[in-house]
Amino acid sequence: MAFTYGFLSTHPPTQCGLATFNSALAAHLTSGGELLGGIVRVTAAGDDERPQPGVVHTWTPGGPGGWKAAATALERFDVAIVQHEYGIYPGPDGQDVLPLLRRLTVPSIVVLHTVLTRPTPRQKALLEEIGAAAGAIVTMTGTARDRLAAGYRVDTGKVFVIPHGAADHMRVPAQFRPRPHLLTWGLLGPGKGIEWALRALALLRGLDPSPIYTIAGKTHPKVLEQQGEAYRDELHELAARLGVSSDVRHDALYRDQDSLSRLVRSADVVVLPYDSAEQVTSGVLIEAVAAGVPVVATSFPHAVELLTGGPGLLVPHGDPTGLASAIRRVLIQPGLADSLTRRTRALIPTLLWPAVAARYDDLVRSLVAERPPTAVAVLP
Repeated sequence: MAFTYGFLSTHPPTQCGLATFNSALAAHLTSGGELLGGIVRVTAAGDDERPQPGVVHTWTPGGPGGWKAAATALERFDVAIVQHEYGIYPGPDGQDVLPLLRRLTVPSIVVLHTVLTRPTPRQKALLEEIGAAAGAIVTMTGTARDRLAAGYRVDTGKVFVIPHGAADHMRVPAQFRPRPHLLTWGLLGPGKGIEWALRALALLRGLDPSPIYTIAGKTHPKVLEQQGEAYRDELHELAARLGVSSDVRHDALYRDQDSLSRLVRSADVVVLPYDSAEQVTSGVLIEAVAAGVPVVATSFPHAVELLTGGPGLLVPHGDPTGLASAIRRVLIQPGLADSLTRRTRALIPTLLWPAVAARYDDLVRSLVAERPPTAVAVLP
């Protein structure tokens, strides 16, 4: 029995983590390579709104129909899978997603990409009401689930932990480079902590050969709109002051999957020097672990959960000396890199998208099973 899935999210060609996640999840909830459902795409000003494959409706702020038209489009499917992040949907803190959820008669799964420890009163109330309206809530880490249970009035019986999926990067052979290769990737903007990695790089110049550091990814569209390339320019200036400009590569591309796999598999260490102490989900972290590459990260919540005793090393926020020391250990301590990656071998299959999509399918089946049989549209 195959069910149809309606997805509500940003979606390619929009370039953001939410769009990438939704696209991958939709692609793996298929039958014979065919998407079993459709996508209600949420767009913002300046997005490319030309028709896209799989998109059955576009919800544009101020556009005709608003949330009611989006809800009507989702009603065509057996279940609605809604990606949630503050600010994605119209209204203050994206509050227009709430009446949409309340309007739905089909079961809904809300995937929380952010769970704040210190939300504003409006953010807290909104997330609690979203939780009440949803048929099920998915967090991608145990940390996010525990934070939700401790800080919000939410029915914990509705909450399921399903990890962020990852591509099968291991199908690409590891790429050898003559110099140690450090890599950070993802949409660029303040808070990424790249400045700490540059300072750490300057402390590693005594290594022979010295590392090269790739900063891969375009500037986040919202950052570009509000600040232009100011953050990237500051990074160029800092690298020049530190004398490491020749050791830094800015790769300002939004890569397709094959290209990203080759890049990740060329890294000796993935460096995640993020400033945020709130980040409970990191797609880049999951992708790095699934690629079998050692990770050095600041102690943001998802990193603490995944890397403690596992495939990486943790350092304090804003500590370039600690960052350099951890990177140095991975690069020169005999057997450490192999030991770190060996710890992931049993974990990797559970993180790949087919396994993650299967868990969503199981959850969908349990929700649909609770509805009257006549309400379920079964595909032939």
